[in-house]
Amino acid sequence: MKRLSLSIVVSAFVCAAPVTVYLTPPAAAQLTVYDPANHAQNILQAVRALQEIDNQVRQLTHEIDMIEKMARDLETLPVEVARAIIADRIRRIGELMRDAEGIGYGVEEVEKEYENLYPETYGDTPPQSDVLVEDARARWRQSRSAHKHTLLMVAETVRNNAEDSEALTGLVDESQTAIGNLQALQAGNQIGALSAEQLIQMEALMAAHYRAIAFDRARELEEAERGRARLKSFLGD
Repeated sequence: MKRLSLSIVVSAFVCAAPVTVYLTPPAAAQLTVYDPANHAQNILQAVRALQEIDNQVRQLTHEIDMIEKMARDLETLPVEVARAIIADRIRRIGELMRDAEGIGYGVEEVEKEYENLYPETYGDTPPQSDVLVEDARARWRQSRSAHKHTLLMVAETVRNNAEDSEALTGLVDESQTAIGNLQALQAGNQIGALSAEQLIQMEALMAAHYRAIAFDRARELEEAERGRARLKSFLGD
């Protein structure tokens, strides 16, 4: 009975003893903290980056425009009129000057032939009448060929002027539509070259004209001297 009572008491004590239970608390959740100042700073940095990119794009665009303008300035004129025209003109004028009949344009030739064809005097003993007549005919032929040469120079100049006028019109049109400074400069140079070539033609024409006038005047003076020589020869006979 004592043993049974002790067991009951022990069992009751055990049942009555408090029981301690340890529970693990749940982990705390991760919360994001919003910082307005930091957010505004990030926005400002992004804006500055976009502005920097825009400035770089503008600079590149400006450089591309400059390169394109330089390329246009360096483009050459698609046509070249003056060189071929001038070379041909000067060649033809030179041929006409060289083909002049009688006394030409050479200094040595003039000094030699002029004195033979237009003597200053016939001396104390004039040549025979037939010689004087033949000399007069030679001087007439010289004057005639000089005037013919002048007319040939006039015809050549008129023909060249017609072709030059067409070439100048084309060059002016090219200069008006030039896409760069180089093309405009080249067109201006060609126009200047054609103008110089026309001056050369005018100088050649004036030389031919005054050559003919000089021969006519020399022939008149020589005819007067020939008349005196013939009169002297007649009186002497």
